[in-house]
Amino acid sequence: MNLFAKGNDAVVIGALYAGCDAYFGYPITPASEIAHSAAKWFPKLGRVFLQAECETNSIYMVYGAAAAGKLSMTASSGPGLSLMQEGVSYLAGSQLPAVIVNVMRTGPGLGNIGPEQGDYNQSVKGGGHGNYHNIVLAPGNVQEMCDFTIRAFSLSVKYRNPVVILTDGVLGQMMEPLELPVKEFPQPETSSWAIHGDKKTQQNLVTSIILQPEEQEEFNFMLQQKYESMSCEATAESWLTEDADIIITGYGIVGRIARTAVEELRAQGIKAGLFRPQTLFPFPEKQLQKIILKSPNCQILVAELSNGQYRDDVLLHLGEQRPKVRFINRMGGMLLEVDAIVRKVKDILKVQS
Repeated sequence: MNLFAKGNDAVVIGALYAGCDAYFGYPITPASEIAHSAAKWFPKLGRVFLQAECETNSIYMVYGAAAAGKLSMTASSGPGLSLMQEGVSYLAGSQLPAVIVNVMRTGPGLGNIGPEQGDYNQSVKGGGHGNYHNIVLAPGNVQEMCDFTIRAFSLSVKYRNPVVILTDGVLGQMMEPLELPVKEFPQPETSSWAIHGDKKTQQNLVTSIILQPEEQEEFNFMLQQKYESMSCEATAESWLTEDADIIITGYGIVGRIARTAVEELRAQGIKAGLFRPQTLFPFPEKQLQKIILKSPNCQILVAELSNGQYRDDVLLHLGEQRPKVRFINRMGGMLLEVDAIVRKVKDILKVQS
């Protein structure tokens, strides 16, 4: 069955199919439709919807539901995500599953409601205090807004870790055909760690405080091993990279714009390719390096709606066989245009228009 759906609504559809028990949130543009749709559909399907007093309370309600073994989520944007960072760190420290949707808007401060990707470091590098990581998924269309939400719940339970769906105001607001999942997914078994208020789970303990430094260090090393084990979950889209003289890389809405730029460049006889990460943590490092090994003479153009935060990760993960890396960006709610990327590629390759 197909629907014509908005990206924000597709998130809620995915959450319901994934078996999400509860949504806790506070509306903020351009993420508000997620709360609106959850308020409409969660109660009708026997799930919990609660509009909290603020974003801080939202994330701690998610924490409480997760500690009780329930699948829960929240969504926000910009300042709202900033307010949630302490709670996200608590979720990571307590090893609790949770799904957090960040529909990015511009900053710093209140900024405006235009699309941007300035929250990359906040989401991918941790954001709050401590040596922790979120799993971060980066959808590139409305279908992936749904599908990646389903995947987010699966990964959050598998690794008992917060998962961030990092998207933006364009993908959240745009409407496209959406193919509904073919089935609902079964509820996971959580009695081995969660607290259900029964005899079976009375010995379980959910906490993020470890007072002895030696024990806290051991716990931190254990977390790092868990994060390293997540590398098998890294995914990316590679397109027309085998013979490329230049590979354009971007995530989210920029990856989509870059794909159109690649089509235009190929139509003009310029061998361009696309690398679009679908996971930002774990970063698809092996996939990127494999492309570079096959095309050692290619150049890379990083495209993003922020100040080089994604570019820094590309540079970090390229390894020793590092090609020339170029950069194009917009900020402040301004979208990159296909023509601007095409002109940049021609300038890099010294191609006459």
